[in-house]
Amino acid sequence: MTNIRVGMGYDVHQLVEGRDLWMGGIKLDHTLGLLGHSDADVLIHAICDAILGAANMRDIGYHFPDTSAETDGMDSKIILKKTIELIATKGYCLVNIDATICAEKPKMNPHIPAMQQCMAQIIGCDVDQISIKATTTEKLGFTGRQEGIAAYAVALIERIS
Repeated sequence: MTNIRVGMGYDVHQLVEGRDLWMGGIKLDHTLGLLGHSDADVLIHAICDAILGAANMRDIGYHFPDTSAETDGMDSKIILKKTIELIATKGYCLVNIDATICAEKPKMNPHIPAMQQCMAQIIGCDVDQISIKATTTEKLGFTGRQEGIAAYAVALIERIS
C-alpha cells in the first residue's frame, strides 16, 4: 500500500448580506458573508475535501451533511479537526497543504498568516506545512462580480502506522 497520497479539494459559496465572512478559521471584516449550512468557510472546506480525498474517505458533504441539524451553523474549525481525526483512523497524518482563495474583495493577503496559524494549531502541525495564496479573477466570472468566493486545495498525507 502507498504510504504517501495526494488529494484535491474545491469549494464555492455565495456572498450575501447578513452573514459573517469566515476564511481559514478567521472572521474577516466585510460587508458580505458566505451563505452555507455551516459557517461556509470555503478555504477550510476545500482543504478538508483535499485531505479526505487523499485518504479515499469521500468528501465533507458525506461526513458533515448539510441536511443534518448537528452541522447547522457548525464552525468549520470543528470540521477541520474532525477531518484530521478521521484520516488518523486509517493511519494517516498531514504532510502539507497548498491552497488558493479566489476573491476580488476583501483582500486576503493581510490575513493569510493568521489563517495559517489558526489552522496549524487545529491540525497540530507547523505553520510552514500550510501554504495559502490568494488571487482575483480580474473581475471575470462569479468571483470577479463579487457574487461568491471559491477555494482550491491540494493536500499531501502520509501513512504513519
